[in-house]
Amino acid sequence: MSATSSVRPGHVMSGEMAEQPAVLRRLLDEGAAPIRAVAERIAARQPRFVLLTGRGTSDNAALYAKYLLEIQLGKPCGLTSMSTTTAYEAKPDLTDCLVIAVSQSGGSPDLVASTTTAREAGATTLAVTNNPDSPLALASEFHVDVLAGPEKALPATKTYTAELLALYLFVEGLRGGDGAGAAHRLPALAEGILARQEEIRQLAARYRFAERMVLTSRGYGYPTAKEAALKLMETSYIPALSYSGADLLHGPLAMVDNVSPVIAIVTEGRGGRALQPVLDRLRDRGADLVVFGPKSQVDAASAGFVLPTDGVPEELQPILEIIPLQLLAYEVTLARGQDPDAPRALAKVTETR
Repeated sequence: MSATSSVRPGHVMSGEMAEQPAVLRRLLDEGAAPIRAVAERIAARQPRFVLLTGRGTSDNAALYAKYLLEIQLGKPCGLTSMSTTTAYEAKPDLTDCLVIAVSQSGGSPDLVASTTTAREAGATTLAVTNNPDSPLALASEFHVDVLAGPEKALPATKTYTAELLALYLFVEGLRGGDGAGAAHRLPALAEGILARQEEIRQLAARYRFAERMVLTSRGYGYPTAKEAALKLMETSYIPALSYSGADLLHGPLAMVDNVSPVIAIVTEGRGGRALQPVLDRLRDRGADLVVFGPKSQVDAASAGFVLPTDGVPEELQPILEIIPLQLLAYEVTLARGQDPDAPRALAKVTETR
């Protein structure tokens, strides 16, 4: 047997998922002060509104930042459409605007081009990347390093949770706070979740032959639903549709039956309470419902995974929520006889323009 063929499928993704507690710890120990310093400089400019830019996993991290900025700071926020400047050559007036570009590699040409245009249009620009020497970091006035270390697996895992924590610390810095104190339990809690992989393996068995899946949440949990769907699609190739719980009721609920699995991410707090009517409707329809959330919600479902939410602020729970769903994508992919380290047709740096 060759050295290549003896390598266990998914070993790279598995190793990088396991690094997440250490990455979170490093970001809190080494990254919090530099992030706060950047936030203080930007806060002094008093930006009127914020635009966020990203692709794929980083776009889901940007969506999380949108919730943080709108809820914690009351800042109007938007997710940019990069083609308006890269393809249509629009010339926006971005005076007094903060533009945040989130990218694991910092190498996608459209992110670099749109950030360059934003800076020329008067915006304060911030790149949040895992590569301080990347073209995106160099094109931006400010940079935040998520300190995740090299990521070799095509499905991004540790860079996503690092982006979330870095963005949380940045927004806390804009508020004039520290942020690291409330987040100090995250590394240990992440370790506890990773130690429960056998629970996830058992859950994965129900999705081995799934033809499609639906994921739903509300509030801070919605970016988790989108990121989990992306992980499932890029590793196992299962069409996974993600919806805000409110949007699910506006039409897509009609496709839910007792065959197609539904995963609900229930953040403990206002977002979870807002999702409750959706969970009730799903149960009324006899949906194959699995809940990732507090024990009370998991007990009421047909199956699920209890998240350690006690004492964790709602805005920090997404950093923990995604970890068992990363494990789920990994285990479902293995159960279907595929290699999560080698998704077909994908490259680590996607050069969209």
